[in-house]
Amino acid sequence: MTTDPNKSTGSLLSDALTHVSSLVRSEVDLARAEVNENLKSAGAAIGLIVGAVVVALTALNVLSAALVAALTEAGIPAGWSALIVGVAFALIAYVMVNKGTNSLKLSSLAPSRTTKNVKRDAQAVKEVYDDK
Repeated sequence: MTTDPNKSTGSLLSDALTHVSSLVRSEVDLARAEVNENLKSAGAAIGLIVGAVVVALTALNVLSAALVAALTEAGIPAGWSALIVGVAFALIAYVMVNKGTNSLKLSSLAPSRTTKNVKRDAQAVKEVYDDK
């Protein structure tokens, strides 16, 4: 931006508004890109949750019968064997779902870089106008 001493106040104001408008547009574009990036991460987290459900169901069907049979062969009554196996698989599924839902927290989806840039830009504009 050049400083022409002959520029009118209206022209200077117009230039300032143009620059602010451009800055806001750039920040909106950055926010949009950052939100899209974060939504892709959320999609991956949802994929983890769906995968966890599929794995948990398959594991429960195949391994629970085998483990119950093995524990029964080892001398534990069938009812207790089934309870032990069910609790173990429930804990595994809980850990997987917990990891997936922690990845979906709103704080991880917020455009943090854009927020930081807007604060920095606002501070810079404030400093320029405070100096005058």
